[in-house]
Amino acid sequence: MSRVNPTPAERKFDEGRLMSVLVAPVVSEKATHVADKTNAVTFKVLQNATKPEIKAAVELMFKVEVQGVSVVNTKGKTKRFGRSVGRRDNVRKAYVTLKPGQELNLSGEAA
Repeated sequence: MSRVNPTPAERKFDEGRLMSVLVAPVVSEKATHVADKTNAVTFKVLQNATKPEIKAAVELMFKVEVQGVSVVNTKGKTKRFGRSVGRRDNVRKAYVTLKPGQELNLSGEAA
């Protein structure tokens, strides 16, 4: 791949890697508000995951069409436990916007 931005036909991903890119869905009040408002689903992803990898992983695992992917890196907070100081892990979240008419149900309820 000599091009800076390869075409989708040139872009090949390892299926094993794609299965591990999505760590967990984010289930929070903010995530459900965003999902209702913009048809976007939020996932925790690997720190080194790219937007094309995240898109391919969601399309492979959930059989939906993805319109776009936005990524947010959140630094872990420093917390104290008595005299010792600890630090939470850094988190990378992906907001995956689905194409109109597409739906992704993460609640586990049968449709």
